[in-house]
Amino acid sequence: MNTKSRFVHAFLLMVLCSFQSCAVVGGIFKAGVWVGVLAVIVVLGIIIFIITKTTGKS
Repeated sequence: MNTKSRFVHAFLLMVLCSFQSCAVVGGIFKAGVWVGVLAVIVVLGIIIFIITKTTGKS
């Protein structure tokens, strides 16, 4: 195997590995965004619930 073909094989291996890692990182960020959105909705719901209970009629 000559030097050029080794370089091509190494380059292809790096490209394939980078595509897989990008997919993994993309999945983590997508999950992170949805977890963040759900956390904000839950916190706002709790705050609204507390405000309505403390200012409601007795």
